[in-house]
Amino acid sequence: VSTQYGLQSRNQKSCPSQAVEIPGLTVQLYSTSRARCSPYIFVNGCDSLSRLVQGETLTARYCSVRILDTKMTERFDCHYCKESLFGKKYILREESPYCVKCYESLYSNTCEECKKPIGCDCKDLSYKDRHWHETCFHCFQCKNSLVDKPFAAKEEHLLCTECYSNEYSSKCNECKKTIMPGTRKMEYKGNSWHETCFICHRCQQPIGTKSFIPKDNQNFCVPCYEKQFAMQCVQCKKAITTGGVTYREQPWHKECFVCTGCKKQLSGQRFTSRDEFAYCLSCFCNLYAKKCAGCTNPISGLGGTKYISFEERQWHNDCFNCKKCSLSLVGRGFLTERDDILCPECGKDI
Repeated sequence: VSTQYGLQSRNQKSCPSQAVEIPGLTVQLYSTSRARCSPYIFVNGCDSLSRLVQGETLTARYCSVRILDTKMTERFDCHYCKESLFGKKYILREESPYCVKCYESLYSNTCEECKKPIGCDCKDLSYKDRHWHETCFHCFQCKNSLVDKPFAAKEEHLLCTECYSNEYSSKCNECKKTIMPGTRKMEYKGNSWHETCFICHRCQQPIGTKSFIPKDNQNFCVPCYEKQFAMQCVQCKKAITTGGVTYREQPWHKECFVCTGCKKQLSGQRFTSRDEFAYCLSCFCNLYAKKCAGCTNPISGLGGTKYISFEERQWHNDCFNCKKCSLSLVGRGFLTERDDILCPECGKDI
């Protein structure tokens, strides 16, 4: 049974089930029952057990040693030292026989922990091209065996999950307990939480991957934040979470604060009001401003605009000119002839 960070296995008593012949390779399968094969395979004299550990393969390897029948008449020698193998233990490698001594000196792996060869009579545990005796395969810190247990690797050292968590795992900002490797965690601005601890402060429901709003070192889901803290728009009566404006000490959404006449947004624009209703300058002038007697355009009177008023008529300063000679009459005497205004010089013949 494989886990994210280690290996768990069951001791199973195996028995031969069937053989598969491949050119240059003999594979003998072993089974634990009639209906199911175990993970052990017999390959050219070696049994191998492979399991997935933290994305890598942890392999337990066994050498199968045979004893040659002394009744054989043909010579049968060690492939390396050429000594006779009659009546001795030997190991097949690529169809060539080796005595135990030669095989171990040529092909045995060296244990990472004790630096001694891993003999044919020992289980060879390997991880990322490194090898251990079964008794040497233990946690770097607490020294407890890691055989058949989950483990993690850190800077070339193997650690049990407990030691790894205590040393390297982050702590939950809510419950202050270690966040175990392989479990989901939530992170925000350098802080970490268990998924079940990252909850809304008001409704106590897990936030998960939903939107939330932090306030005073507490996290709130959006509905709870709106109910508890957000202002209500005067126009639509809904909560204002971002981008609101204030007019006459009342809150508005930007999209709700519009001209009474043309309905264009007024946020960031010049506007005025009449009878507590807001208007853009264009609508206000068209609806309520006086018209210039000279150019007939509205006189807004906003922003310091100057104008002349005489007998219920108004002029822009630039439009208050003599009808005949166009001389500006601002600050000067003038005469009127019906709807026209004249300078004293042009009006002396009246």
